[in-house]
Amino acid sequence: MSIWDGLMRALEVENIHTFYGFSHVLQGVSIHIDKGEVVCLLGRNGMGKTTTIRSIMGLTPPKTGVIKFKGREIQNKPVYLIANLGIGYVPQGRGIFPDLTVLEHLEAFSGGMGKDLKRKNLERAYQFFPKLKELEDRKGGFLSGGEQQMLAIARALVRSPEVLLLDEPSEGLAPVVLEMIQKLIGELKADGETMLLAEQNIRFGLEISDRGYVLEKGQIRLGKSAMEMKDDEEVKRYLTAQ
Repeated sequence: MSIWDGLMRALEVENIHTFYGFSHVLQGVSIHIDKGEVVCLLGRNGMGKTTTIRSIMGLTPPKTGVIKFKGREIQNKPVYLIANLGIGYVPQGRGIFPDLTVLEHLEAFSGGMGKDLKRKNLERAYQFFPKLKELEDRKGGFLSGGEQQMLAIARALVRSPEVLLLDEPSEGLAPVVLEMIQKLIGELKADGETMLLAEQNIRFGLEISDRGYVLEKGQIRLGKSAMEMKDDEEVKRYLTAQ
């Protein structure tokens, strides 16, 4: 039994303050995610959702505050080490390379792994996204938006992350594709994946989450169970305020 097996708290963000130059974007953000839990970070554009994800991943490190992964502080670690520790990242906009095939994407992100583990993780990715197996020779630039989103998630999965960060996974998707991605994320949840979703789509985010937080102007305004948040008028006001 590993130390991780005995832990419930997977990720803790404690009072972080993150800046872009002189712009104070995150102002004391604190959230947590337990092992096996799916948490949704809700907010309108420009409220700090992406910055929170980037702060956790080390892409935009916080100036002050603490970020813990499985009880270990990571806020001053380089991005590659955070990824190697077991945090996967699906960026907003997907970040697909147009000239690489599906298989080349997956192989590139599973680099450095042993042959057996690499094959096992690739098989798991194809298990969740069988359409990608059919498209493995197609270049990223010729995939639809939904197929690119599947590839972005699969690309993170091939590294066997213990926590998966998804930034705006519903963005720009047609309703039928959105429903498919929601179902696939639900299957990942059922398989025990621990996830943090940054979303502005209330229905999509809360439908597959255990808990949610509302982020507004760089601060957490409230945090409740997803069930409580679905019909909460205060949540709707934050997400529709101009």
